[in-house]
Amino acid sequence: MSSHQHILIIRLSAMGDVAMTVPVIRALTKQYPACKITVLSKPFLRPLFDEMPQVSFFDAQVNTKHKGIIGLYKLYRELKKEKITHIADFHNVLRSKLLRALFILSGKPSVSINKGRAEKKALTRTTNKVFRQLKTSHQRYADVLSTLGFSLDLTNTPLIKKKLLSEKVTLLTGLKEGPWIGIAPFAAFEGKVYPAHLMEEVIKKIASKGLKIILFGGGKHEEKILNTLESNHKNVLSVAGKISFKEELEVIGALDLMVSMDSGNAHLAAMQQVKTITLWGVTHPYAGFAPFYQPADYCIVSDLKRYPKIPCSIYGNKVLNGYENVMETITPTSVVEKVMSVLSA
Repeated sequence: MSSHQHILIIRLSAMGDVAMTVPVIRALTKQYPACKITVLSKPFLRPLFDEMPQVSFFDAQVNTKHKGIIGLYKLYRELKKEKITHIADFHNVLRSKLLRALFILSGKPSVSINKGRAEKKALTRTTNKVFRQLKTSHQRYADVLSTLGFSLDLTNTPLIKKKLLSEKVTLLTGLKEGPWIGIAPFAAFEGKVYPAHLMEEVIKKIASKGLKIILFGGGKHEEKILNTLESNHKNVLSVAGKISFKEELEVIGALDLMVSMDSGNAHLAAMQQVKTITLWGVTHPYAGFAPFYQPADYCIVSDLKRYPKIPCSIYGNKVLNGYENVMETITPTSVVEKVMSVLSA
């Protein structure tokens, strides 16, 4: 591959979706070391790509100077100066389609993601459900690049070196003297959140074994809950609201294991090759959003015999009547046993 190849990768959406691009882009940098890559995404997500010198990050300021059609044209003009040769649209929404169209008019090859909407609809419908594993989002991203001419083997993703924690982070966490277990108990939708009283039992059981637990979350409401858990239990620390996003990534990278919902924190851990256990409510790993390269049994799923219509939706925003408490079928004991098993392995 010649050195003048420059791929623009567009993914403007939520943190978890963007985090899922990281192992794919890391594989791309290894397999095409002469290729330049620019990621277009929301400014606060820049730290996700800091450890890849081959990758540049371009801020999409979609609420200010890049807002609307005029703003998108301005964004196109700014990107054009970067001498982009290929466009990989990992998002495929109106904004990215318009931006891609401008590049196509200038003669640049462009490919957008196939989100598999029809098969996802078949997976989530309540009658004649087609319950099978769908292609992962990671593979869908890789397919975009392959169609552009950059075939990828996602099993050939380079290992990353663990970084030393910064002085500021160490002042908060203390020195690492034993295993650190991360727990991220929240998600965007209630249908994906493990009941609070059960999660507290999980935390209590793990902490009682002398293991350090670090809690993750965002927003004032979540921070208040996590601070209460920190106060009520020994060996528990909440980092929510106390450090920057970049510093939080440092802490996640230092974990021995992460326990998360079907949410962004799972992908932040997996992209840093941290063992990641996920708890699933009204969603299911078959939709393709399981964390990267984690064994299937690291996904703890609600009881499908009692709740055969799972998944109710792809993102957890739809909960069927009678399915409000599906996660109560996941016992705290089963979660703790899985944590200890994975940790010992």
